[in-house]
Amino acid sequence: MAKKTVKDVDLKGKKVLMRVDFNVPIKDGVIKDDNRMVQALPTIQYVLEQGAKLILFSHLGKVKKEEDKAALTMSPVADHLSELLGQEVTFVPTTRGKELEDAIADLEEGHVLLFENTRFEDLDGKKESGNDPELGKYWASLGDGIFVNDAFGTAHRSHASNVGIASNVDQAVAGFLMEKELKFLGEAVNNPKRPLVAILGGAKVSDKIAVIKALLEKADKVLIGGGMAYTFLKAKGYEVGKSLLEEDRIELAKELMEQAGDKLVLPVDITVADDFSNDANIKEVPADAIPEGWEGLDSGSKTNELFSNILQDAKTVVWNGPMGVFEMEKFARGTNAICQAVAHLTDAITIVGGGDSASAAKNSGFADKFTHISTGGGASLKFLEGKPLPGVEALSDK
Repeated sequence: MAKKTVKDVDLKGKKVLMRVDFNVPIKDGVIKDDNRMVQALPTIQYVLEQGAKLILFSHLGKVKKEEDKAALTMSPVADHLSELLGQEVTFVPTTRGKELEDAIADLEEGHVLLFENTRFEDLDGKKESGNDPELGKYWASLGDGIFVNDAFGTAHRSHASNVGIASNVDQAVAGFLMEKELKFLGEAVNNPKRPLVAILGGAKVSDKIAVIKALLEKADKVLIGGGMAYTFLKAKGYEVGKSLLEEDRIELAKELMEQAGDKLVLPVDITVADDFSNDANIKEVPADAIPEGWEGLDSGSKTNELFSNILQDAKTVVWNGPMGVFEMEKFARGTNAICQAVAHLTDAITIVGGGDSASAAKNSGFADKFTHISTGGGASLKFLEGKPLPGVEALSDK
């Protein structure tokens, strides 16, 4: 990687600023999935071992009104991080001001401080997500000129807490998680072991147009599933019943299929339901025979077999997006089939691109069988498109 990493700078005795992605699901003050926190531990522990004074910050959810603050405070995150690290984490319930500055001044070497949700700044005119220059400069002033970005999940955004700070310090470097994400995704896109098979699911073609186009140029096969498959099926002239459909993308789907030839593979059968419910009546039908009034909610068993057979020979797999409404047990078979097929590959690089597919990989019990599960759904999509990531571009070159 052409960017400096945390190992390229002297940290001893320095106040080190570190952007992490602790945007974790919390219910009633309890963290439901701490994977993003666990993934950041190697960088945090390394910085502390080097004798630095570590100042951590992250966003949590979307803060749109004053009432959102109570549910979106970083306080439970600080408590959980204390448990993970086995040492006290100082929590400061503010994003700027004397209380924060005094706490940082009192911080000792080898100790860590987490301050409040960076998005609390958005209540006063999108200062964080709008990369307000004054805010980035202020946050940068809290450290000793060293900024570590380990938040790949926000790397596709230009915010005060990543690009803003990086622009105002002497050294802006990648953490180990950022380095790992860029390494695996970079190799998959730019120098893959072949065959390279891409699996794209999820709801909408419009969300993934650029990714589909980019991967059609690089992959040997692109498997299409999930809700966006029905726009492609409609483009083939098939009736899709009540299935999810983007009418305004049908012509584009036709163009993509013409461009791709046999490289783009669509479902051959569908699991349809008479209601969007786990209690619905379901049946499998050919992809060109979805009945009127029925809705496609998962791939069928012949499609699962077809996709699994294609994946057997893959040496690199990139997967982004589920094959159906996997949150409902009746419609999780397609997504689980992909999980199993990819998990059982030997001598292959297998990458799950964050978001729902990452959740599906974990829920299936096969998470440890994948080479890499990305912590950033949106960032990984932008990377697969070949787009520059502002959070990475802002880091210091080696």
